[in-house]
Amino acid sequence: GGAVSIGNYSAILENGVVVGTPGHPVRVGQRTVFGHRAAIIGATVGDLCEIGNGAILMPGSRLGSGCILGEGTLVPAGTVIPAGSVLVGRPPHVIRSATDADRERLAVLRQHQTNLTDYPGTIVPGPMRAGEHMGTLYAYRGKTPSIGAGTVLFDSAEITGDVVIGDDTLVGAGVKIIGDSHGPVRIGSRVQILENTVLHLLPDNALVIDDDAVIGPGAMIHGCHIGRGSIVEPGAIVCDGSVVGAESVVRAGACVKQRDRFGDRSILDGFPARLASTLTGPPPVPGWALPPDAVATLRRVRR
Repeated sequence: GGAVSIGNYSAILENGVVVGTPGHPVRVGQRTVFGHRAAIIGATVGDLCEIGNGAILMPGSRLGSGCILGEGTLVPAGTVIPAGSVLVGRPPHVIRSATDADRERLAVLRQHQTNLTDYPGTIVPGPMRAGEHMGTLYAYRGKTPSIGAGTVLFDSAEITGDVVIGDDTLVGAGVKIIGDSHGPVRIGSRVQILENTVLHLLPDNALVIDDDAVIGPGAMIHGCHIGRGSIVEPGAIVCDGSVVGAESVVRAGACVKQRDRFGDRSILDGFPARLASTLTGPPPVPGWALPPDAVATLRRVRR
């Protein structure tokens, strides 16, 4: 529905994620490059920007043309960055304005092709066709993943070994869930695990995600316990042995370190994550996730 628009000659490199919604569309200008594993969630980005590996742009953020973001930079929701800014950090701070040397470096990376064009593009008619198979399941040492009724796996999702997933869960594009000989992975019902998330665990450990949790794009979930109805925002990391209580929120780019434990309805932020505040009620489903009643409408379109 036009919720994502990417301009001529722009590039989103490997394991990047772009999520646009009608309320928070993505608008990317021309000749802008996003590094590996960048996450663009409902953001607007101008022309000739350079976005570092692992950067995260949250809904409603706006970057003017010619901006340069360092690796891992987090731009919070609603932040407006002036054109030509060089910024780093979580949250970001502008360290200076782009110089002639910066602009020359970006021009070299683009083979000195920095002109903007007005090519309108081509409209592709008809529905886009999905693949012939739903995800890929791998048995490992005699253990085969178990997938509940109504659960949807995108084509490029991969699930290995001792993994049990409940009913009506969504496993998005590029997700890797690895339940090899180290221990079990147990995922509840009505969970959303969104694009390019990785779930894994260390030996003699378990990874548990309770019902109704939402795991945002590009997250790293490793041998932890995430409580019922919790939200893990894009690019967050939750480490081995940690516990995130029910109906909590792990903010974008935060890192819950090993063996940390937080109670119900916690808001966790920082690197490492600390308790920023508490909620008085369950967190709403974020706009970059699917509404719960929409997951059931996902159907493969076969040739």
